[in-house]
Amino acid sequence: MEYTDKLKRVSILGAGGKMGSGILLLTALEMADLSMIPGNKGKEFNLIAIDVSAENLKGVKHYIREQIRKVAEKSIVRLRDVYKDRNDLVENWEIIDQYIIDVMNFIQTTTSVEQAFGSSIVFEAVSEDPDLKLKLLGEIEKNSDGNTWYLTNTSSIPILSLDEGASLGGRIIGFHFYNPPAVQRLVELIPASGTVKDLRDFSMEYASRLRKKAVLSNDVAGFIGNGHFMRDILFGASEVEKLARGMSLPQAIWMINRVTQDFLIRPMGIFQLTDYVELDVCQHIMKVMDPCMSDEDLHCDLIDRLTEQGVRGGQYPDGSQKNGFFRYEGGRITGIYDPETKMYVALEELESVCDKALGPLPGGHVPWKILVRDRKKKEILQDYFEQLSGSANLGAQLAVDYGQNSCRIGNLLVEKKVANSTEDVNTVLLTGFYHAYGPVNEYFN
Repeated sequence: MEYTDKLKRVSILGAGGKMGSGILLLTALEMADLSMIPGNKGKEFNLIAIDVSAENLKGVKHYIREQIRKVAEKSIVRLRDVYKDRNDLVENWEIIDQYIIDVMNFIQTTTSVEQAFGSSIVFEAVSEDPDLKLKLLGEIEKNSDGNTWYLTNTSSIPILSLDEGASLGGRIIGFHFYNPPAVQRLVELIPASGTVKDLRDFSMEYASRLRKKAVLSNDVAGFIGNGHFMRDILFGASEVEKLARGMSLPQAIWMINRVTQDFLIRPMGIFQLTDYVELDVCQHIMKVMDPCMSDEDLHCDLIDRLTEQGVRGGQYPDGSQKNGFFRYEGGRITGIYDPETKMYVALEELESVCDKALGPLPGGHVPWKILVRDRKKKEILQDYFEQLSGSANLGAQLAVDYGQNSCRIGNLLVEKKVANSTEDVNTVLLTGFYHAYGPVNEYFN
């Protein structure tokens, strides 16, 4: 079956969530592009958005409509050509409104998984719960004709376990978007050992047409992105435990977060990033990975302790950050959680003490936002990390240890045959995590 024909009837499971709604948007826009190709005129495209929450689906339709408007406003020259035969569409706003109507017409929302039966493609983006995924995929497969392809957005669960558990006959592939899907350029493609070749080829073409950079990962729990990220969290937590022997836990948490953001020139510190992803999501990913790694202990006592007290992180529907390791006000960190008191300690109460203990940033430091746009980034980093390695300050020493461990993780992913090369590891961290440099580098090797 050709690429266009395979996209005629697509169901999105979990369409009301952060990932599902982004996948829904991208697929709707792809259907619109395909429908505008002269040879495809008259072909029908159906996009079924499925979620357990009718309220979430209502909000998603508003989100999709607004995002389509933004796309149309940027593409008005192209759209004027597409609608050139429509004499009733004269003004730009008329063309934009018609485009929104045309794209939204592809989408049907429902809370019934039965609507996915018989789909040519099912894109699964539900919670990172193996039992839930197996239940849904298995139910759809039993009620379909054996030709459905399944793309799962899992970020950690081995694809072969889903294939075999739901008896999908190799018609499943891991297609892991990064959050948010509409913005992030990276997708990890994870074929299982038995994934059919046509599905692999389709997935590469689909990623390319969505203007995504696809990196192939081998089918090992956690894959490349979370394989590095979860181990990075665990190392950060272990460093917190060491520091907390001589200071308060909130101080230790803040210091390691600052080291990983400022001293290592990353877009977020490790615990702020954990808040963004959500603590219990990270906890769940580690639970999936741990049984598959007999030579490692992949669980985090610090995260367990906080989640037991109801600390979660994540985002509100408007995209603002929920409290987790940190308290957020207006997008800024204003407090650090103390599990002893079950309260947030004001950042202003400990920031100066922590900064003094860490010491000043080495000379040559450039903030991440500036560095990533600088054409001389490599030379700047070389000079900066030479000064960092030569500094006796606690912050510099912690940063060097952290950078060296991050490099070890990158090499480990290749040794464990998760990634095919260190270049792939670096691409995932550069593109999916917005790092300014890959973990496997000359600075810490």
